[in-house]
Amino acid sequence: MDRKEFARRRRQFMRMIGKDAIAVLPAAPVRHRNGDIEYAYRQDSHFYYLSGFPEPDAVAVLVPGRAQAEYLLFVREHDALRESWDGAWAGTDGAVERYGADDAFPIADIDEILPGLMEQRQRIFYSMGAHLDFDPRMLAWVNAIRVQGRQATGAQQEFVALSHVLDDMRLYKSRAEQASLRRAAHIAMGAHRRAMRFARPGRMEYEVMAELVHEFRSHNADMSYQPIVGSGANACIMHYRDNNQRLCDGDLLLLDAGCEHDYYASDVTRTFPVSGRFSAAQRAIYELVLEAQLAAIDKVRPGNHWNQPHEAAVRAITQGLIKLGLLKGSLARLIKEQAYLPFFSHRTGHWLGLDVHDVGDYRVGGEWRVLEAGMALTVEPGIYIRPSPRVPREFWNIGVRIEDDVLVTDGAPEVLTAALEKTPEALERLVQAG
Repeated sequence: MDRKEFARRRRQFMRMIGKDAIAVLPAAPVRHRNGDIEYAYRQDSHFYYLSGFPEPDAVAVLVPGRAQAEYLLFVREHDALRESWDGAWAGTDGAVERYGADDAFPIADIDEILPGLMEQRQRIFYSMGAHLDFDPRMLAWVNAIRVQGRQATGAQQEFVALSHVLDDMRLYKSRAEQASLRRAAHIAMGAHRRAMRFARPGRMEYEVMAELVHEFRSHNADMSYQPIVGSGANACIMHYRDNNQRLCDGDLLLLDAGCEHDYYASDVTRTFPVSGRFSAAQRAIYELVLEAQLAAIDKVRPGNHWNQPHEAAVRAITQGLIKLGLLKGSLARLIKEQAYLPFFSHRTGHWLGLDVHDVGDYRVGGEWRVLEAGMALTVEPGIYIRPSPRVPREFWNIGVRIEDDVLVTDGAPEVLTAALEKTPEALERLVQAG
């Protein structure tokens, strides 16, 4: 993403926090999988959102109105030996030249420099509790300032959660962010198609997952979460992760998989018959979920509130379950009593962006948030039917979820994953084509 995008964000952020404030954002630490083997590094989302800086052992500091430099980066100094093992680092020179810092310092010097910047400010924007290794250092610096009485204004300093500002900023996606979301969605659609063509009775869930991951990595993208590859009864497990069962003739296969490209995530689910043909019961449930999803997507419009897509999905699913004889009673009463919950037990979507479940409040002042252009979310109703004496046997172990990524625009919703097949006929054709 162009460095001008990050500079624009920093300017907006500093306007919002004001000239009596300072913001301190640590980079994500390196995490170890086991022994001395590290997980693949992924930068902290808030840190990346304002800096674009991809390395660990770094701290970004924003000091609005400071004459010498408003945006500072503390980073690793060049180390020829370590870089010969780990690859080149940006260093202080690269932090300025490539990542737009007004000034940069070695991370080893932070104890000498940062407290002096903090003592001039009344409000400290920081994500307390999110960086457990860094929290004690922040508290020690602030306590030292208070004890020594060096604070220029004499007023008590106040910690303010970064999320108060950044969560709302991140909720509205710029043109550059929307382009990244479209790219992640495009890659995910290709991965789902590849997996659908590959899946057939006798193959293993983990083999299907391998097809998804292959497609992601072929486009320089990573998994944005552990894929769910649930066949048969496994499709009724919300967060099924084992992915180790054999696909059987007559099973449905629920694929919930998305990728992260240039830090932005996609999150897509399709459900299809392994053998290439829906049974009558499977098709009935599938068509009901699709009807609910289309009704929900239609509510993703500016001026509607966050819960309206969910309400539309609940109404469609409850009405459909009545028609199928799986629920009995009046529609209004069943919705009021939430009689649908044994079949549809989750929300219809979540915010989408730098994180798969992206930041942003769903309620503001106790009321559902109103949708506005630039917001991105998923729409993913589902029906999951476990064995029960109250349910006809032909419906047992049918799990169906359909999920698309949707952008709120000034008019009709833009479904970023609209090109991925989801009608029963299109899915059957794709699977049969193999």
